[in-house]
Amino acid sequence: MGRLAQTEGLTDVQREILATVRDFVDKEIIPVATDLEHRDEYPTEIVEGLKELGLFGLMIPEEYGGLGESLLTYALCVEEIARGWMSVSGIINTHFIVAYMLKQHGTAEQREHFLPRMATGEVRGAFSMSEPGLGSDVSAITSKGVRDGDEYVLTGQKMWLTNGGSSTLVAVLCRTDEGLPEGSAPHKSMTTFLVEKEPGFGQVRPGLTIPGKIDKMGYKGVDTTELIMDGLRVPADRVLGGTTGRGFYQMMDGVEVGRVNVAARGCGVAQRAFELGVAYAQQRHTFGKAIAQHQAIQFKLAEMGTKVEAAHAMMVRAARTKDSGQRNDLEAGMAKYLASEYCKEVVEDAFRIHGGYGFSKEYEIERLYREAPMLLIGEGTAEIQKMIIGRRLLEEYRIQG
Repeated sequence: MGRLAQTEGLTDVQREILATVRDFVDKEIIPVATDLEHRDEYPTEIVEGLKELGLFGLMIPEEYGGLGESLLTYALCVEEIARGWMSVSGIINTHFIVAYMLKQHGTAEQREHFLPRMATGEVRGAFSMSEPGLGSDVSAITSKGVRDGDEYVLTGQKMWLTNGGSSTLVAVLCRTDEGLPEGSAPHKSMTTFLVEKEPGFGQVRPGLTIPGKIDKMGYKGVDTTELIMDGLRVPADRVLGGTTGRGFYQMMDGVEVGRVNVAARGCGVAQRAFELGVAYAQQRHTFGKAIAQHQAIQFKLAEMGTKVEAAHAMMVRAARTKDSGQRNDLEAGMAKYLASEYCKEVVEDAFRIHGGYGFSKEYEIERLYREAPMLLIGEGTAEIQKMIIGRRLLEEYRIQG
């Protein structure tokens, strides 16, 4: 481990967990990641290893069989995993968000039913907000849930569902208008449903279809899918928290911690790009000396290292703010925005350092170059983050009088 991206004030337990995860990444992920990614193959053995390490239950309370760790510990683990292969961090991220939403907002019965099996990885979570006609405009969703006796009937189409095929529990955001006066704000009519299903593709239960994997430029291995509901019946006791109309707030709480996760992924990918760039610069020779001895390359390495350090510091602050019980949408938005932008820039500089070889699939940097753009979009685009940041800053610095 180098000098960059160190975290002060960790406990012995946190350091031990991170050392274990880093060792797993170096031995079990990095050697096979590029080959699996080029084949777009689901990393089954890696996922089984993560189960054995207990990472699927990292933040689930000990009373439900988890490790009961903090968001900071989780984010630092994600940083290490993304350093090995970003897709693997995506496999645990949506699971983590659903477990977090259950812990924060679920009924006692829902927590007892799902969390112990989520801690072992037996139940695997995914969550679904986006639809084909919208991205970050969550208030415009059209999927509906209509009450029918002791059940709700769900209809609609969802998009960009990470782990859509491999998951067995999906938190789905739908519109439910029961009991609301006409003209109510759109976000007050949304409800999160906990939908259980079989893993796989096609019709995975009556009224629910997962058509297949979406073919992507990067972020391969993990399955990204659509989700089609056509008369899907869900018991009323599978409304998250037991009360309709709370879905928007529940999902935004999940996305807030998800943004810390995306920031951590950006930090991990940027660290790996820096490692590859600084190593290659010392091995490659031009004009009679290693290219690391050329001032132009040293300037690049200086900029890359500074960006890695800055992104890590901001990500850690966002996680610690949330762990302290404070509102962290400002810090999470800043961390996600900065880390994803810096990640793209650090990866591109490492790509430039590799010269023509960076364009070859034999070199790891080629994979990172295709993976980094996803972070610019996931959990809200840079433009959405800047809207959030700007509004929060105006709240904090409002002129009095």
